[in-house]
Amino acid sequence: MTTMKRQKSPCNNFDLLSEELILSILDRLDSNPLDKKSFSLVCKSFYSVESHHRTTLKPLRSDHLKKTLTRYRFVTHLDFSLCPRITNASLSAAASVCGGMLRSVDLSRSKFFTHVGLSGLVTNCSNLVQIDLSNATELRDPAAAAIGEAKNLERLWLARCKGITDMGIGCIAVGCRKLRSINLKWCLGVGDLGVGLIAVKCNEIRSLDLSYLPITNKSLPSILKLQYLENLVLEGCFGIDDDSLAVLKQGCKSLETLDMSSCQNVSHVGLSSLTSGTGCLRQLTLAYGSPVTPALADTLQRLSTLQSIKLDCCPVTCSGLKAIGNWCVSLREISLSKCLGVTDEGLSSLVTKHKDLRKLDITCCRKITHVSIAHITNSCTSLTSLKMESCTLVPKEAFVLIGQRCLLLEELDLTDNEIDDEGLKSISSCSKLSSLKLGICLNITDKGLAHIGMCCSKLMELDLYRSAGITDSGILAVAGGCPGLEMINTSYCQDITDSSLMSLSKCSKLNTLESRGCSLITSLGITAIAAGCKQLIKLDIKKCCNVDDTGMIPLAHFSQNLRQINLSYSSVTEVGLLSLASISCLQSMNILHLKRLTPSGLAAALLACGALTKVKLQASFKSLLPKPLFEHLEARGCVFQWREKVLQAELDPKCWKLQFVDVQ
Repeated sequence: MTTMKRQKSPCNNFDLLSEELILSILDRLDSNPLDKKSFSLVCKSFYSVESHHRTTLKPLRSDHLKKTLTRYRFVTHLDFSLCPRITNASLSAAASVCGGMLRSVDLSRSKFFTHVGLSGLVTNCSNLVQIDLSNATELRDPAAAAIGEAKNLERLWLARCKGITDMGIGCIAVGCRKLRSINLKWCLGVGDLGVGLIAVKCNEIRSLDLSYLPITNKSLPSILKLQYLENLVLEGCFGIDDDSLAVLKQGCKSLETLDMSSCQNVSHVGLSSLTSGTGCLRQLTLAYGSPVTPALADTLQRLSTLQSIKLDCCPVTCSGLKAIGNWCVSLREISLSKCLGVTDEGLSSLVTKHKDLRKLDITCCRKITHVSIAHITNSCTSLTSLKMESCTLVPKEAFVLIGQRCLLLEELDLTDNEIDDEGLKSISSCSKLSSLKLGICLNITDKGLAHIGMCCSKLMELDLYRSAGITDSGILAVAGGCPGLEMINTSYCQDITDSSLMSLSKCSKLNTLESRGCSLITSLGITAIAAGCKQLIKLDIKKCCNVDDTGMIPLAHFSQNLRQINLSYSSVTEVGLLSLASISCLQSMNILHLKRLTPSGLAAALLACGALTKVKLQASFKSLLPKPLFEHLEARGCVFQWREKVLQAELDPKCWKLQFVDVQ
């Protein structure tokens, strides 16, 4: 009698890997959130280790929050920014499971919770150090009082919490003594009393944003006594004037960055106090402020540690720029975006003296010519960022100088300029380029773009908006030479076809594709993008009339990271919209003028898309859909935007440029 030998179960080789090795693998899977999900499904040991490894969770819906948190018990950061409906019950579930492990929570895009939920969260999660409540416009002082119980809190965002007053801020000031950073931007109910309490009680403050608060000179003395204050934002504080700044003479030696944009009652007289009181100021922002005159320049030149100055939208005089050029300080960053009065004489004088510049913004300085570009490129050879959109008097020959002399450029914005293929060929020598904007550049063609594709392998962002001379061959060159491409805009490049999308599908890191107005694109191209670019987050195919439902099915299957899609004026119907409902993180849809979309089909699609937070629709549907449907969707956190706009014919790019009108 033969004995039956017991068969051994086949060995799982993955079980032989050490936990340290598995954790090392997980550390390298951060780029695509779906990768970790796939990893956890390999085997039981991977599933268990991945559960213990994850410390950050970004839920899409609150329905299964408690079950999810039970699996991920070591989460320290909860990000609800993709989850619009967070109720008190949701916060209670998070508090009961996470407890003392939780250190950070982001509720900046969430609604439907009250002070009751916040109180439970703070009480049970005693180690919270960071809370973001930006945009919580419904919260009132009881919510601030609940936050005041978070004794270990270090960073707090309350931007646009317009219902909170000095009384609520007082509770936070008394309770959260360890605060290092607080953002009160647009908290219109907070004034001198609340800000003063924060300054007096929270001695550890490093960063303070008081933008657009109705504060006056009463609160500044206590603010400037904060011995560790490094970053102060006073943008739009109209109650601050020259007399208010006199307290700066008492000193604020720790201050490194100061933003006084849109402080319309502050002149060089008040800023003179700044120069005598601050010891290590590195960055100063005076956008939408006083004219840039010799008096202002002479006042600021005493800031011996200043490295960056932003003067966007300030009136500028030639003598003022020359005076800045005469500073003994060596600036690293200058921003003159939309400054009226910038001329070749003034700008050339400035850049000739500040040869260590790394960043220069001369957007919409429409008076400068070849002369300025020659001086910039000759003096500032270490530039890493140059923004010069709409410098329309600069001739095409000047752009050659950029590529010849500024080889360290990483960011270059040439939108709405006269650059041609020779200029692009020269700029391709800037091999470190990661961002290149060529929108409305009507003189460039595939020939010039091919040089960028061949030489700029680090390119991550490319904007070709309305650059009508670009076709498939140019896109093919970029897609083949720039494998790390993450964003591309080919909108209104009307010769673009599916061939471009097929070549771009090889760029696996692509997350943003804007191709509106490319009428030759069909569902075949969309299918290629869906299959190849699984990290796609934003897709804009407005006015791509040949894209239909057959393109939505592969998107639904492959593009599980898609959050925003614009399908207006396409040939998609409710069938395609229903397919997209399987994308669990889809939040925003623009679906204007879909000719074959029926009210019943639209209603079904809207109900099926459970994560929607914004939908843009034709106003005619408002009366065709039942009111309870809107109430239900709004209760889930969805906001509707209604449009009356009728279909308009496309303009020729050159005609459009002359009229400065973007046909939406």
